[in-house]
Amino acid sequence: MANNKKKSKKRLFIFSGMGVVLVVLVLLVVLGSKREQIITIQTEKVAKRTITQIVSASGKIQPEVLVNISPEVSGEIIELPVYMGQHVKKGDLLIRIKPDTYMAARDQSKAVLNSAIANLELAKANFDKATSDYKRSVDLHQKGLLSDAELEAVKTAYDVAKAQYQSQQHQVEQSQASLNQAEENLRKTTIYAPMAGTISQLNNKIGERIVGTGLMAGTVVMSVADLSKMEARVDVDENDVVLITAGDTSRIAVDAYPDRKFMGVVYEIANTAKVIGQGTQQEVTNFEVKIRVLDKDVALRPGMSCTADIETNTHHDVWAVPIQSVTTRMPKEPEKKEASPEQPAIANKTTAKQKMENKVREVVFIVDNGKVKTATVKRGISDDQYVEITEGLKGDEEVVSGSYKAINRDLEEGSKVKVENKGKQITSTK
Repeated sequence: MANNKKKSKKRLFIFSGMGVVLVVLVLLVVLGSKREQIITIQTEKVAKRTITQIVSASGKIQPEVLVNISPEVSGEIIELPVYMGQHVKKGDLLIRIKPDTYMAARDQSKAVLNSAIANLELAKANFDKATSDYKRSVDLHQKGLLSDAELEAVKTAYDVAKAQYQSQQHQVEQSQASLNQAEENLRKTTIYAPMAGTISQLNNKIGERIVGTGLMAGTVVMSVADLSKMEARVDVDENDVVLITAGDTSRIAVDAYPDRKFMGVVYEIANTAKVIGQGTQQEVTNFEVKIRVLDKDVALRPGMSCTADIETNTHHDVWAVPIQSVTTRMPKEPEKKEASPEQPAIANKTTAKQKMENKVREVVFIVDNGKVKTATVKRGISDDQYVEITEGLKGDEEVVSGSYKAINRDLEEGSKVKVENKGKQITSTK
């Protein structure tokens, strides 16, 4: 019996101890949950800066002036005295096409013209004779020596001769036009440089047959480019192109020269968009912008990849904060109050006002005595690091600049914070 009593007391002590421990744990959890969380942040002072708004776009380096050489006549290349990269002057020989067929066509047209001229002379002689006969018959008819029927027959012969003469004149004109065309086609078998420049593309060799542009898209044999005037052709998103104007300064990064930035100026903006993937989820709408490269000390080549940072606007001496400091918050829903029967209209007006105020607003968090408070702000232009604040800040405030999670998720009005900036650590939990 004594042993049983001792065992019962022992169990009682054990369970009592476990109960006390459990109660202590519950109290610790409850009290710990009531402690306000302290959020670690980084801050930066609001300061006046110069903000330059930049639109970035990628594209290719191309010459401002490039002429594709396509023959207007077809045939075999028998002379091609140029090579890739050669500098040519205006009027230099570029291509000679085998002229045999076009020489034969010219000779044939010349023979047809000579025949037409001979026929014209014969028709003129007949017309002159018919004219004389008609005048003589008119005199005889007036004197009563020729009947009306005979005069009518002579007049008919005169009209026929006149018509034949006029027809033959047109035939000569037609033959002359055919000869001119044949001679022009023969001249087109020889192509000369239309401008001074460099052979930037050469697609054919001697002996190859090429197609003229007379009835279809012809063969592009070569391209002549003025490499002394280069430009960057970049594709700008439709949302950014409205920010760009002719004359904007640009800094161009060319992949082939990673340690160099080229200066440029916008001189042409496309009015028509280039749509890629139209009708699909990947549809992209861009506008081509041409930027004249001002630096001439480096030989850029057509087709080089580039990225342009176009400076669209600059504001000097404006209040600015880090871009990441500006975030959005939705105002808390106000407590709903039941409207009295006597004032239904006022209740409706208040509800409408509340709806207007419950829009998403842009805010920054300002550190004040170990806590943060929100300040609704209005943004201006921005660069890649800072954004202009046009309304909502007076200057010299200490705004939260990090971390991303704290700014965009954790911080609320009145949150306690611990500031940890590089080079200093400020702990405040008041």
